[in-house]
Amino acid sequence: MDIKDTARALDGAGVSAFLRSLPAKPLLLGLGEARHFVGELGELRNEIFRHLVEHEGYRSFAIESDCLMGLVVDDYITTGTGTLDDVMERGFSHNFGASPANRDLVRWMRAYNEEHDEKLRFFGFDGPLEYWAASPRQALTALYDLLDGPLPRTVVTRETLDTLLGPDDRWANEASAMDPSQSIGQSADAQRLRLIADDLVALLDTQAPQLSAEDRERAALYGRTATGLLRYHYWMADASPARWARLSSLRDAMMAANLLAVAEHGPTLVFAHNLHLQRNKSFMRLGDQLLEWWGAGAIIGTHLGDRYAFLASALGTVGTDVPGPDTVEGTLSALPWDHSLVDARHLAETVTQPSSRVPQDHAYIPLDPAHLDVIDGIVFLKEAVNRD
Repeated sequence: MDIKDTARALDGAGVSAFLRSLPAKPLLLGLGEARHFVGELGELRNEIFRHLVEHEGYRSFAIESDCLMGLVVDDYITTGTGTLDDVMERGFSHNFGASPANRDLVRWMRAYNEEHDEKLRFFGFDGPLEYWAASPRQALTALYDLLDGPLPRTVVTRETLDTLLGPDDRWANEASAMDPSQSIGQSADAQRLRLIADDLVALLDTQAPQLSAEDRERAALYGRTATGLLRYHYWMADASPARWARLSSLRDAMMAANLLAVAEHGPTLVFAHNLHLQRNKSFMRLGDQLLEWWGAGAIIGTHLGDRYAFLASALGTVGTDVPGPDTVEGTLSALPWDHSLVDARHLAETVTQPSSRVPQDHAYIPLDPAHLDVIDGIVFLKEAVNRD
C-alpha cells in the first residue's frame, strides 16, 4: 500500500470521512498534542471544531485546563458574563489563556451562541493542579453551599470547614512537588477533610431531587474535584518511590471522570496532550525514574469503547529539526499536503520497522511506531514554526 493511500488532505470533508470510517460515532473525539503551544495546531483544531459544530452535530469542547476555571469560560460563552480579556485571564490554567488560538476559539463560540438557540458548551477537564495542587477550598465550600438546609451542617459547620482548610497557601505550596515533607496532605486536618468530602458527596445523592439540573451538574463537579484534590494531596505527602507514578495516575483519573461527565452532553471535541488521550500506557522520565501510568484516554476507552476515538498529532520539520526518513514523521513528510489526516491503523500495516524519532526539542514527544495500531488517526503538520 502506498503511503498516500493511508491519508488525505486535512479539511472538513476529510474530517467527516474519518468519522464515517469509525465503527460508531464518538461521544468523545480526542485530538492530541504532541507538544503544547504549537500555534498552527491550535488553529487547525479551531477549524476542525467549527466543522464538527456546523456539520456533525458537536456542541461541546473540552480542554486540558482547570475544570473549575473552565466554568468562567462556559458562563461567558453561554450567557456573555464578563469580558473576553477577563475570561482569558481567569478561565484557563497552565498559561493556556495566553494562546491566540484559544482566544479565537472562545470568541467564536460566544459569537455562535449569540446567533443560535442551541448553545455550545465549554469544559476544562484537568484538576486544579500542576505538579503541585491547589487548595480544595473552592470545591468544598461550593459543594457545601449548594447542599442547602440542615443536613450539611450535621456533617460539618461552615466555620469548622473554614478552620480545617486554613490558609490556601499551605495547600498550594510549590515546594511540596519535590519535597513530600512540605505537603500537608496527610495531616490530621487533611484526613478529616477527606472524610467530610466523602460525606458531602454521599449527601448530594440524597438532595438531588431538590436541585436544578445545573446545580446537580456543578455539585457533582465540585464533589469530584474536592475528593480528587484531597486524594492527590495525600499522595503528595508520600515519600515512597511510587509517589510520582501514583500522582500521575490520580491526575489522569480525575481527567477521565470529568470527561465521562462531559460525554453526557453529547459529542465533544477533547483537546489535550497525546500522553493524556492515548489508549496505550503513558511513559515519562523524571530524573532517574521512568514513570508509567494509564492516561485518561485509556481509562475512558474502557468505559466508552467505540464511542471514544483518538486523533494523535505529529509534527514534521520543527525549525531546524528535520525528522529522519526512516521515522514515522519522516515517512509522513513525503505526503503532498501541508496538513494531513492519516489512517493510523492502515499506516501501521504500510510502514515497516520504522525508527523512533529523537527530537531536538525535548518538549516534543514523537509518535511511537509500536503503538500506531491503537491510534484511530493522525493529524500531521508537515512543518511547524509558530509556537504560542
